[in-house]
Formats: sequence, structure tokens, C-alpha cells
Amino acid sequence: MGKKKLDVMAKEREVFINGQVDESGNVIVPGCVRNGIDSTSANKIFDEMAEFAKYAFNKSHAAAYAVISYRTAYLKTYYKEELMAATLNSFLGNLDKIPLYIHDCKEMGIEILNPSINESLAKFTVIDNKIRFGLGSIKNVGVAVIDGLVEEREKNGSYESFTSFCERVKDIGINKKCIESLIKAGAFDEFGKTRATLLASFETILDTINNEYKNKMANQVSMFDLMNNDKNEIETQKYSFIEKEEMDPKELLGYEKEMLGVYISGHPLDKIKSLIESSTNISTLNMNKINEEIEEFGMSEEYKDGTYVKFAGIISKVSKKFTRKNTIMAFINVEDYFGSAEIVIFDSLYEKISSVLFEDNIIFVEGRLSIREDEPVKIVANNISEFSEKNMRGESTKFANSIKGINKININITNLSDEQKSRLRGAIKFFSGDRVNMKLEITDNGVVKPCGAIYANEKILNVFKEIVGEENLD
Repeated sequence: MGKKKLDVMAKEREVFINGQVDESGNVIVPGCVRNGIDSTSANKIFDEMAEFAKYAFNKSHAAAYAVISYRTAYLKTYYKEELMAATLNSFLGNLDKIPLYIHDCKEMGIEILNPSINESLAKFTVIDNKIRFGLGSIKNVGVAVIDGLVEEREKNGSYESFTSFCERVKDIGINKKCIESLIKAGAFDEFGKTRATLLASFETILDTINNEYKNKMANQVSMFDLMNNDKNEIETQKYSFIEKEEMDPKELLGYEKEMLGVYISGHPLDKIKSLIESSTNISTLNMNKINEEIEEFGMSEEYKDGTYVKFAGIISKVSKKFTRKNTIMAFINVEDYFGSAEIVIFDSLYEKISSVLFEDNIIFVEGRLSIREDEPVKIVANNISEFSEKNMRGESTKFANSIKGINKININITNLSDEQKSRLRGAIKFFSGDRVNMKLEITDNGVVKPCGAIYANEKILNVFKEIVGEENLD
């Protein structure tokens, strides 16, 4: 590296660490030290950025990334269905990513269709500007079975009915478990029978077909062979469906999740989506981003360990564990639209809220992020309650009544420690945004300064009280 370049880097380092002022002494660049970062840490950060720049800002890399970005943007504009289908196929073995990209498809206006016995291939495919789920994603359906039923379909045409399908594929190794999984995933919906009807009837129908096949192999003549009835009458007598009303939507969605790993035709949270968005401040989408940032940079720019969060979702798994004190704590998996988050519940809280900890229950979690470099981000719960429209709107009404007449918050930082000030800055940044409803002022040594506005409710105010102390919040 030449002397001139070294001088430039030294100057950039000085500005980065200690900042820069103009001729009048006005601060142009605050620098790390003015922002509360010690010079040793600042030098380390600068060294890491300089090392990264050798790779990231290399012209050949920049040109290659620019070409890839251009081509991706072109495909996303003119062939968005094909691009998203290919993206979904690239993550077939990663159920953490599939829900995220399915949500992206829906946001882009791309309809995701259930698997179809007459249209689906092994992987995701594009049909009439819609993405059809692949048969290869269905639990208990093997590759050999898929190849066999697709080959039969391409050779002899579409399957005309459920019984027609069962008769035509009896020789390719499809067992009852496989048929059951296809039914639960919705692969036979196009035949006009409810999934409840097919689940109640398929075993008897398969047994009828297998018995008839065995009799023919033994050169035995069945009563149906002696009849002159037309084909439809014979089919009616051979196969008896136990007609049932369709299952409720929650049960159907549960089967989809069980067989495909994701919800396709809807989501258990759909009816309360807007309420969840207005009541929470983090989702698994944010938590996945934190994990990626930790893996790549060793830290998250927006979220810190211990950040107060509110999260809502549906419980998918509950694991209990005895502590050394012989008390019970729990680890639960809670799913929202984008994936699953682990919630840690210590014994002191478990005793109070254990009654709401059961699978498929929709809950509201308040707690703090646990961010560790060597493990996925978690939420350590402070409180958990059942999430319902009545409960959440009740909290909003309670808060509205409690702050009636208040239009601003004043925080006195005169006697706060550096750690408290750092946490306060993070909280203000976290709770500011488009949904602001309360002005914020900071008092420092008697001087009052405006500090923008934040979204506030009773629980958020409690966060600020915890950070600065109730005596410093007015």
C-alpha cells in the first residue's frame, strides 16, 4: 500500500474515531468517542471494516454483483412467478425459509396453490401465473411414488376421480399412509369430495380394489363381472363413500401444516392479523434477520441483548424441564406468519401462566431478547397471556383511559448513568416510527430539548420507567 493511501486511511481512521470539526469548531462528524464508544473498540471496528473493504469494494466483485442484481431485478419484474418458484425449490429442505418466501409470494400477489394430483410435479411449478405446491413436499410421499403416479398420468391422461386414481396406481407401491397424507394435503380436492369424506372412506375403497385384484389373479369371477349394468352403476356398487361435511378451517389448516410444514390455504392468525401488527413490535422475520447479522457481523445493528419485545403467535410445541430446585420451567415454540421462535419461561413465571401453555393456543408474549453469538436468538418471557381480540382491545381501552389528557412524556437524564442513557437511546429508537402518538422531551441539567415522538402504551411506558426510574419520567 502506497504512502499516499496510508495517509488517507490514517485520516479516515482519525475522523471515524474522534470525529471532525470545521474551522468554527462546529462538529461535522461526531465520531465514535462522542457516541460513547471507547477508542480501543473503535479502532477494532475500523480495522474490521478496512479488512472487509479489501473484498467488498473490489471492482471485479462489484461488477459481478451488479450484473446479478440487474438480472434478478429483471426476472422479478417480468418472470416473478418463475423466479419465486425456483427460489422455493432451492429451499425445499429448509422449512425455516419456506414460510418466509411463501409470504413474499402473497405480498407480490402470487397465489400459492395446494398440491394437485393432476397438476403437481415433484417440485414447485408455475401454472397460469400461479405457483402449484409440489408433491415432493408432502410428508410420507416418496420419490418413487411420485415418479410412478406422474408417469401414469402423462401416459394415460388425468385421473378422473379418487377411485380411478386408486385403481390406476395400485401397482406402483402407494400404501394407505401415503394416500392419507395426499388427502390431508388437499391433493384430491378437485374431485369434489370433502377431505373428511375421503379420510373416512379411503381404506375401505383401497381394500375393495386390492381384493378384486387378488380375485382376478386367482381367476375368480366376481358378482360384478356377471352384471350387465352400465359402468356408473357398477362404480356406485363397488365403492361406497361415507359422506361427511368438511372439517372446520382450523382442522384443515392443521393437516396442511402437518403434511407440508407450512400453511397454504390460510393461516390461524388471519382473523387477528391487524391486531397482532398493532400490538407487537417484533416478528420471526426480525429474529431471522438478527440471526443472519450475528452470523455475518457478530452483532445486530438494530437489536441488542435484553431489548424489550412484544411477540404473538400460535404455540406449536411445549417442552417442560425440572430445575435444580425441583421447580418447572418451559421452552415453547411459537409460530407467526414467517416462522417459529423459541420462548424461554423460567420457573417463577411458569407457575403463573402454565394454564395457557398448550399447543395451538394463540398467545401474547412480553419479554427480552436473548442474543448470543453461538445460538439462535430467543425471547425470555416476562409475561404471557392468551391473545384474543377482547383481551388486546381491552388493554388499549385501559391505556387510553389511563393517559387521557397526556400529550407528551418528559424524561430527566441529568443523573442517569452511561449505561442507562445507552439503553434509553435504544428504546427511543425502537419505539419511534410511523405510528407515533406521543411527543417526547429530554431534560438534561435543567435544559429541556424536544426528542421527536414515539408509539406509547402502558407497557411501553413501563419499559421507560424500568430504564430511567419512575422519578425521572414525567
